[in-house]
Amino acid sequence: MKEKIQNLFRNVNPAMLVIIIVLLADNILNNNMTVGQWFYSKLIILPGIFIGLTFHEAAHGYASYFLGDPTPKLQGRLTLNPFRHMDPVGFIALLFAGFGWGVPVEIDPRYYKHRRADEFIVSIAGVVTNFIIALIFSFIVKFVSARMSYDFYMGIGEIIIQILVYVVAINIVLMIFNLLPVPPLDGFGIITQIFDLTKYSWYYKLYNNGFLILMVLIIFNITDKIIDPLYGFFMNLLL
Repeated sequence: MKEKIQNLFRNVNPAMLVIIIVLLADNILNNNMTVGQWFYSKLIILPGIFIGLTFHEAAHGYASYFLGDPTPKLQGRLTLNPFRHMDPVGFIALLFAGFGWGVPVEIDPRYYKHRRADEFIVSIAGVVTNFIIALIFSFIVKFVSARMSYDFYMGIGEIIIQILVYVVAINIVLMIFNLLPVPPLDGFGIITQIFDLTKYSWYYKLYNNGFLILMVLIIFNITDKIIDPLYGFFMNLLL
């Protein structure tokens, strides 16, 4: 068991882990909920997290595989088993801080016939999948709500609706966060292929320092200022 836990966290960046711990402490200390309410609020978003992260990463894997790259299949990433795609810190971040990520799917672009176009498809596959899931579950929310009796809603029905709404919300958050044009997020991969950024001398320096840039954006709440209004727009659009 100890070895499994060590393997799970072996690739965790210590700086990001510290940030997540700080955000977790802030989340716990600065709320007016009871322990039971706080625990319940985290429990009902778990289905959304598992669905969002799993389908996001699996979409990258399947896209790359269908474009001729066997790497995702060889590494066991062509699956909807959530535990094959969960990054421990990314999971905790999504649960407590409102943004997160899964274990990135490794690809080998040398197998692609049209490298830039195919890399673009693989980069955008995850966020497109998140939007499709959010759209599907928004229809499910409306369908279930319209056919749910008042008595049922006042019982388990309210919990069901909350879980379904959180599936929509989590997938919207994942879509927006991953579209930020900062390495190693998908948004940077997308603009890299659109503008062929690899031809510029500064590209690899920027890519190698992407984590530090992302960390600064998170610490100074710049990501929140971008994500929050877009999140509100898409939630109003879908629900």
